[in-house]
Amino acid sequence: MVGRVHLIKLSVGTESIETLRDWQAGQRKLHKRDHGLHVTRMWPKRSAELLNDGSIFWIIKGLVQARQRLIGFDEIIGTDGIRRCGIKLDPELIPTTHAPRRPFQGWRYLAMEDAPADLPKSRSAEAALPSELQQELDALGLR
Repeated sequence: MVGRVHLIKLSVGTESIETLRDWQAGQRKLHKRDHGLHVTRMWPKRSAELLNDGSIFWIIKGLVQARQRLIGFDEIIGTDGIRRCGIKLDPELIPTTHAPRRPFQGWRYLAMEDAPADLPKSRSAEAALPSELQQELDALGLR
């Protein structure tokens, strides 16, 4: 049986889930795709585990705030002739409970049991709280 794992990645330059959603929608429209695509230099060695219900968790402003389901991988050959991995993403961004994370380069694997929980659908449209308050609530287990 194939295991299960997620990815975690910084969304550099993103201000909020909404700005990430808008940027991705623009990229899908520009490239005439019905899915998101994140291109990375390294191909995940655990791709079968990632496709077994895995997601990419996005760190925005130092906090994990959302995830997207992984739907596949495409080989992308750049104009420089270098092979890259195109991580195919479901277009739906799912808000999660916030979890602080330090910056890092590239992406990392994230164990299923360490992944932040999805926010209930009834809370997904809530306005964002100031990050300091969100961190305090998360630390107390109240968000």
